[in-house]
Amino acid sequence: MGYGGSIIDAGQAIGKTGDEGIDGTIKEDMLGLDTVYIQAKRWSRCNVVGRPELQKFVGALAGQGAKKGIFITTSSFTKEAKEYAPKNDTKIVLIDGEELADYMIDYNLGCTTHQTYEVKKIDNDYFIDN
Repeated sequence: MGYGGSIIDAGQAIGKTGDEGIDGTIKEDMLGLDTVYIQAKRWSRCNVVGRPELQKFVGALAGQGAKKGIFITTSSFTKEAKEYAPKNDTKIVLIDGEELADYMIDYNLGCTTHQTYEVKKIDNDYFIDN
C-alpha cells in the first residue's frame, strides 16, 4: 500500500502473550520516522467489535506513546464503535471484514488470479470506406 521500506521491512507482527494490546506495526514512510500500530480481531460475523475494544486499543496506543492506529476485524463494528473518537491526538482507522477483503483483492494479499477475460469491441475505423 506504499508504506515504508521493502515489503519485508514495512511491517512487523507482534501479536503474542504480553503484546500489550498491539498486534503489529507498520512503518509509515521509508525512513521509519513514524509508526502505525495495529490491532486485529479474527472474529465471526456475529461477534461485532464494540466501543470498549476500541477504548482498550487507544489505551494500548497511549502506552506505546503512539498517535496512529488501525483496528482491523474480520467481522464488523457496532454503531457506537464507528462513532467513537478519542479525545486526544490519537487517530484510529477502522477496517471491517468487507473492507479487508477489498484490500486483499486490490493488493493481491492472500489471493491469486484464477481467470482473466479479454473483452473486445468493434473498431469502427476499420470499416470506414475511403
